[in-house]
Amino acid sequence: MRITDIRELTVPLEGNIANALVNFSEHTVSLVAVFTDVVRQGKPLVGLAFDSIGRFAQGGLLRERFIPRLLAAPPADLLTDDGTAFDAARALKVMMRNEKPGGHGDRAAAVGALELALWDLNAKLRDEPACHTIARHFGRTAADGVHVYAAGGYYYPGEDNVRRLSDELAGYRDQGFSAFKIKIGGASLSQDMERVHAALEMAGGGSNLAVDANGRFDLPTALEYAEQLKPLELRWYEEVGDPLDFELNRLVIEGYGGRVATGENLFSTADVRNLLRFGGMRRGIDVFQMDAGLAYGLTEYTNMLALMEAAGYDRAQAHPHGGHLINLHIATGLGLGGCEAYPGVFQPFGGYPPGCAVGGGLVRPTDAPGFGLEAKQELAPSLRQLLA
Repeated sequence: MRITDIRELTVPLEGNIANALVNFSEHTVSLVAVFTDVVRQGKPLVGLAFDSIGRFAQGGLLRERFIPRLLAAPPADLLTDDGTAFDAARALKVMMRNEKPGGHGDRAAAVGALELALWDLNAKLRDEPACHTIARHFGRTAADGVHVYAAGGYYYPGEDNVRRLSDELAGYRDQGFSAFKIKIGGASLSQDMERVHAALEMAGGGSNLAVDANGRFDLPTALEYAEQLKPLELRWYEEVGDPLDFELNRLVIEGYGGRVATGENLFSTADVRNLLRFGGMRRGIDVFQMDAGLAYGLTEYTNMLALMEAAGYDRAQAHPHGGHLINLHIATGLGLGGCEAYPGVFQPFGGYPPGCAVGGGLVRPTDAPGFGLEAKQELAPSLRQLLA
């Protein structure tokens, strides 16, 4: 069994929405396909994945460094000892050959997309959903669904954002979602609090609503918001400042007292180790949002979980960033606390196909083999182009 071809397609995100720092209309995603010499129903078996949502595609890095390394590797360097599956950890070592430590950034996302495509392949080799392949590999049993929250509440240029927000969350509630997350930091404090209170009416209480500043705030601003948010007893206060400013995170936790969430922009075990050491995160309380698609893939992500658990944290505190099918399978397979859902934004990647049940705040993967990306109709045009 061997890899015969690897392709990348840069796909733009749809929609003109913004958080406190970026407008996503300019963002792109790397969709990758790993072809093999295994034939099923007259066609080669192909592993599919992407690098997650919210940054930029890495086509140049993939074509110049990481795809050539995988294609040049002897098949035995990429397979398990018995040759029946791809060994993602071995493939990661091949891709990282001649790479210096540190400097993670876009490199971590490029490698993550390819590493995740191998997990999709392994699940398809077994003709089973990826959550079961992942669970078995790590000695677990896949959960029967995970808790999700509907992420939205972005800023829409030129619109009445309070009314738009209320209508948006009401639509998510009608779809079966019971918890939500909205953006803050892109307007004045008074305007943002008006949005928060409008969202609270839809959510039915603070425990069902999280807010996300996307790293916008300095310490005084973060604490100014915290003073207004604290009485609301929100689900959590997310990414208050620069993701590598661990002291800021610690000081906000001390001044706020409520639950905080961070980690989606940490791309290595070294970064997570520093968050655990210096960020003030509390066992059994705060939320870790690292994302395998932005952090070298599932191999590195499970190393992050191991660091957390060794330090006394519970994997139920892990809620991967990125509301898409890949993270749904990861959260289900690894028994995590939950994950995001993007029911109305970030197409063609966000959200889930109709077969994923939504009810009582739970979402379950379908029975489709692998991550089931082929079942997502919004992705169909991109997949046809990539696989042609």
